[in-house]
Formats: sequence, C-alpha cells, structure tokens
Amino acid sequence: MPCLGETAVPSLTVTAKGRITLRRELLRHLGVVPGQKVQPVEMLADGSLALQAAQPQGRDAFVGCLPKPERALSVQERNAAIADGWAGRR
Repeated sequence: MPCLGETAVPSLTVTAKGRITLRRELLRHLGVVPGQKVQPVEMLADGSLALQAAQPQGRDAFVGCLPKPERALSVQERNAAIADGWAGRR
C-alpha cells in the first residue's frame, strides 16, 4: 500500500523462472534504458526490495563520455594529428 503522497504501482507477475517484467513507467522512474542492468540495493525487513539502475563498468562507462566533435576529421587530418602527437608537438 502506498504511503501518503505516493502513487499506486501496478502489480507485477512472477514467471515460473522467477522473472518479472517492469512496466515502462517503472523503467523510466529508475532511469533504465533497454539492455541496461538493474541491481538490488537493499533487501528490506518488510519484504520489499529497493532497486536502482546498475552503473556501467569498464569500456561501457567510457563510451559516450566525450563530447561529439564539431566536424569529422579526414583521414589525412587524423594521420597528421597522430604524427604530431608521436613527435611531441601536441
């Protein structure tokens, strides 16, 4: 039963394999996107479970963290930047 000020959440069904499907509004609330993992945070004494979106690890945490360049570099520009870097000019 929701507390004062909370909204009622529809019930979920557990499959024979012990799986549940979270509805779209619950996924949005958790900030979870398709393919992302969810991890339990706390198993509470009243039998409830607190969940949160799992934080990406390793390479997945790095992908997308840099801003997009203003324009794509040509192969020649990339090769020049690499040569400058190796020569210690950048």
